[in-house]
Amino acid sequence: MNDPHTPDPISRTEPHAAPDHAPAADKTVIALVDDDRNILTTVSIALQSEGYSTRVYSDGETALKALVENPPDLAVFDIKMPRMDGLELLRQLRERSALPVIFLTSKDHEQDEETGLEMGADDYIAKPFSLRLLSARIKAVLRRAEARLPGSGGTTEQTGMQDEAEPLARGRLFMDPERHYVTWDGNPVSLTVTEFLLLEALAARPGVIKSRNQLMDAAYPDDMFVDDRTVDSHIKRMRRKFRAVDREFSAIETLYGAGYSYTDG
Repeated sequence: MNDPHTPDPISRTEPHAAPDHAPAADKTVIALVDDDRNILTTVSIALQSEGYSTRVYSDGETALKALVENPPDLAVFDIKMPRMDGLELLRQLRERSALPVIFLTSKDHEQDEETGLEMGADDYIAKPFSLRLLSARIKAVLRRAEARLPGSGGTTEQTGMQDEAEPLARGRLFMDPERHYVTWDGNPVSLTVTEFLLLEALAARPGVIKSRNQLMDAAYPDDMFVDDRTVDSHIKRMRRKFRAVDREFSAIETLYGAGYSYTDG
């Protein structure tokens, strides 16, 4: 039986970069960049089945030109690629565009994850990944990008998500799930989708200890394996972001051997 977390190769037909013509006006365009042709084919078919239009590229150099000249709505790309790797692609892209980006990384390359997020990626997913997780992250990042637009209410037609979540205020923390917006003492704090979900799970019940397993359940679907180190890495990055606006930030507490908790602070 195949590993349920690893996309099965649906076709061995080698995909090529999609032609640069405009897609149907009602379709969100996702660009996929990876030198693994099976992953490109599998993910492209899966996203098309959900109503997205996809463009695929097998190297960073080709992708960069297309992403700048004919931007999609969101790009997903691998870090380890020939000719131009994902980090260099992200660096050059950020010099010219604020295009939402989710990048794929090997699970043992935490430094790549940190570097990519610091360079402006919106989120990352470690390989092997489930298609359901990727789809959920795409929807969440698109929702956040839509909310950033002036006068936008974050349309659900584009993201497929429900407008039911209420803002959350806990002491100096304010979270608005609809806009994926976070402030501390009124200062904006930019969190990835994963970080937002982890913080929301902690802040929903101040003082209650959340185990790493509980936090995994909050941020990842139940068919996705995530090790303890991944959760710890997200928490570490979150703390660093909050301490950039408040050097005394200590609202996320570590309970060694048990997990984490949030205090109103």
